[in-house]
Amino acid sequence: MKLTGIELRRVAMPLVAPFRTSFGVEYARDVLLVRAYGPDAEGWGECVAMDEPLYSSEYVEGAADVIRRFLVPALAGLDTMEAHTVERAFAPIKGHPMAKAAVLTAVLDAQLRASGMSLGSYLGAVRPAVPSGVSVGIMDSIPELLDAVAGYLAEGYLRIKLKIEPGWDVEAVRAVRERFGDDILLQVDANTAYTLADARHLARLDPFDLLLIEQPLPEDDVRGHAELARVVRTPICLDESIISARAAADAIALGACSIVNIKPGRVGGYLEARRIHDVCAANGVAVWAGGMLETGLGRAANVALAALPDFTLPGDTSASSRYYARDITRPFVLEDGHLAVPTGPGIGVDPDPDALADATTATEVLSLAR
Repeated sequence: MKLTGIELRRVAMPLVAPFRTSFGVEYARDVLLVRAYGPDAEGWGECVAMDEPLYSSEYVEGAADVIRRFLVPALAGLDTMEAHTVERAFAPIKGHPMAKAAVLTAVLDAQLRASGMSLGSYLGAVRPAVPSGVSVGIMDSIPELLDAVAGYLAEGYLRIKLKIEPGWDVEAVRAVRERFGDDILLQVDANTAYTLADARHLARLDPFDLLLIEQPLPEDDVRGHAELARVVRTPICLDESIISARAAADAIALGACSIVNIKPGRVGGYLEARRIHDVCAANGVAVWAGGMLETGLGRAANVALAALPDFTLPGDTSASSRYYARDITRPFVLEDGHLAVPTGPGIGVDPDPDALADATTATEVLSLAR
């Protein structure tokens, strides 16, 4: 496969409603898309970096700069344009997993489209559809929260995840349990909002029979999570702390988690995401697919990943309408609480030309010519 250029495309994606977490409120996404192309190949990747370095140290302008100044020159020096080769070429460039993931996914998509293989088949998917959960942001009031949860359950979502922070945790969870009962699958996500000093407070969540509490402590406090796991009965799930298969193995060995959230953008792409899946499977640790409010391009790849065998919990693989009134691909739609795994070559979906054009705010073409 020969690639001759990389296109960076910025698209503006307004959210259907503000999405509030412990680190801020999002009203829209400024999405960086990467298109890898050549005479007989084309592939797409989506960078999940936010506008500001709040969820992680990466942000969209910085990711574009890293791609432009470092990743594209590394690509231009390659004789073989294949995902594993590209991953090795990127290794000397420290950090920036979201930027790397976007380019790697575009290359992998082009590679698989050229060979006629779907991403799901390449990764090892074992199911044709994946159970879908939904992430519910922090609300202004309990009644507003209950209305939102009721709406998502009516739409068919199989699992509810509540974003929490100090002051919005125990009472919010109690209200949801009292209103909807013990049968709904319920979990919470703190996005690093607590410290180990809050351990006894977090243990107040134990009576609500949650699937897990996700990333309660700072991402670099793996030992603190291990100590917390000895205080609370609710299973601890790590998200931001898991940046690689090695980090996952270390966290598991320390007893810091019994469940792992895998986000390909956070870990540098789908090759490393599959390695994390394999490490967790070998250690009896369940995994599920996280999300970063992706468009249909990123969502398609995440759904393929979520079809691997150790993804035993519903992920944040929500329908397109959860976030966007108009997606830039054919929208993903819930069917009996599941999303179908794309079966076409590569990620299995293409941008809708009109929707993509209407959402585009800037484009930049970078040559791979040597």
